[in-house]
Amino acid sequence: MEYLVVAKILFALYAVAILLGGFMAVLAKSLVRAMVGLILTLFGVAGMYLLMNAAFIAFMQLLIYVGAVVILIFFAIMLTKGPSGSEEGMRKAGGRKLLFALLGGLFPAVVLGAMVLNVPQVTTGQPVEVGIAYLGKGLLEDFVLAFELISVVLLIAMAGAVLLGWERRKQG
Repeated sequence: MEYLVVAKILFALYAVAILLGGFMAVLAKSLVRAMVGLILTLFGVAGMYLLMNAAFIAFMQLLIYVGAVVILIFFAIMLTKGPSGSEEGMRKAGGRKLLFALLGGLFPAVVLGAMVLNVPQVTTGQPVEVGIAYLGKGLLEDFVLAFELISVVLLIAMAGAVLLGWERRKQG
């Protein structure tokens, strides 16, 4: 019984982290602050994976997304410079945009909330743990092409960010 209370508290904490990080990422006036919101959101998602007893997936979430993708985004932000006189950091969210954003987020929340409250919950018990050796074998045998293509995509994105930064520094 105590485990369920702790799980519900942690779920609420991670959900708040995800929502707060999402709002930070969307409403931030600076790209670096938006990236901090993304990091908070990704940590919350990793916490949700831990609640689902998927420690390996939570670790991969932190390692791949926070450790690689966010660093790649950070380099892209730092290497590229916005055009002079850009509105980045000076834009103001109009009341109409905020209203539409809230309505757009509220509609799915109401629909999903109604579905959750009206549909009976069926539990399947504790999920079966899959060993890390089995996952590693799958990544390095069955899905090796997809696994390696992710590396290539990240390399191309990083090279593109460096190239954009280099070209803009030549011009400015």
